[in-house]
Amino acid sequence: MTEPSPLDMGFMELEDADRRISLAIGAVAIIDGPCPGRAEFLSGMAAGLPRDPRLRQRMRRAPLDIASAVWEEDPNFDLAHHIRWAALPDPADEASLRELVATELTRRLDRDHPLWEIVAVERVCGDRWAVLIKAHHSMVDGLSGISLFESFCDAPDGGATVQRAETENHSRPELFGTLATAARLPFAVPGWAAATVRTLAPVLYAVVRPAVRTSLNGPIGQQRRYALARTSLSEVREIGAVFDVSVNDVAVAAIAAAYRRLLLARGERPAVRGLRVLVPVATRAADAKNVLDNRVSAMLPHLPIEMDDPVERLLSVHDRIGRHRARGEAEAEKSLLALADRIPFALVAWTFRLATRFPQRGIGALATNVPGPRHPLTMQGRKVIEIWPCIPIAMRLRTTIAILSYEGRLIFGITGDYDSTPDIEALATGIATEIAVLLAHARGHRGAGGAPRRNSAPAPEIRADQAPV
Repeated sequence: MTEPSPLDMGFMELEDADRRISLAIGAVAIIDGPCPGRAEFLSGMAAGLPRDPRLRQRMRRAPLDIASAVWEEDPNFDLAHHIRWAALPDPADEASLRELVATELTRRLDRDHPLWEIVAVERVCGDRWAVLIKAHHSMVDGLSGISLFESFCDAPDGGATVQRAETENHSRPELFGTLATAARLPFAVPGWAAATVRTLAPVLYAVVRPAVRTSLNGPIGQQRRYALARTSLSEVREIGAVFDVSVNDVAVAAIAAAYRRLLLARGERPAVRGLRVLVPVATRAADAKNVLDNRVSAMLPHLPIEMDDPVERLLSVHDRIGRHRARGEAEAEKSLLALADRIPFALVAWTFRLATRFPQRGIGALATNVPGPRHPLTMQGRKVIEIWPCIPIAMRLRTTIAILSYEGRLIFGITGDYDSTPDIEALATGIATEIAVLLAHARGHRGAGGAPRRNSAPAPEIRADQAPV
């Protein structure tokens, strides 16, 4: 048996704090050709089970969280319990599939069994079908979620299935051991604790401080909406090359422009420092890519939604994210989570429980960028044409946006609260429009021999272990 990390348990507490949310994250594969029969599909999915032991494990918690929760084998594991079938009504188009995805994002996973599920959609837009693979956020983050998705795809080049290593054990003291750990804690706190607190202080203050009121933050209901924006990855890279910024900078700048347009359409004035966005950052080492758990930290930059000029907005995004990285927010949060591993489990659990009941008002959105598979995928011999990322909303965030790269495209999957975000399509349109605008500016600068930035080194390509997730 292995133990969930403090962050893993934090996602469980967050879901427990609000009956209207489900914290499953997922990916939707659009697959070419006819859907396989149910027996064939079940057999194909069974081939992915040996690739990670976590797929057969459920979470067991101690009464009152006195001792650590553990991942344990599900004695009643049955693959069929984790697979459901769905069919779209006519015309079985993309809009119908997005409605199905929105509905699935409201469904909580069964905690009596391993926290993942597969939904096969038999008919999509003619001779295609789709598969939604989702797992609880306590089990995966963005990078490990894509790794889980790939587990159920065909092995590349017809290679043999490779079993992954057991998830690392987060060792914790049990029962009487918690008292001994608490007694040692003052002497075990590392020397970097004070620096960590100093670095995180501005982040914590940003969450609790009074913020500019916008319609992007507020109570959320139980129903969801889901929208998509598609862009060319080569065009985004072209923009980045001209302005010496990263792919992630361009994507976040497009999101900033989309929120600006959305607020203006709602009759709200985009204020200076009016939108603070949560940007998760991967802390996963390359050798832990396939471990199913959470290894993320976060930054909280302000999006420059007050700026009207698209190039100035892009360069401001680049500078602001760079400053937050240089300040070490992500590393400080990672250190704080490492410290939490040395604190008695009950104290960690109760602290998360208290924090999730605090109505945050300082953050208005979440944007997460996940590097997708670098090679074409197939599922049961059929080509995966496109992958849509889908993530939940929670903590008064009425919209969240996940970005995933695959087969030369960046796909923006946008989740919104049904009641407060009836105009969610405006975000999708705004993102695509801004990419087109920036591309025109980039080609204009190139044609004129312009040099929009001085004394700046070319931005390095994001590595999977450093990317915002």
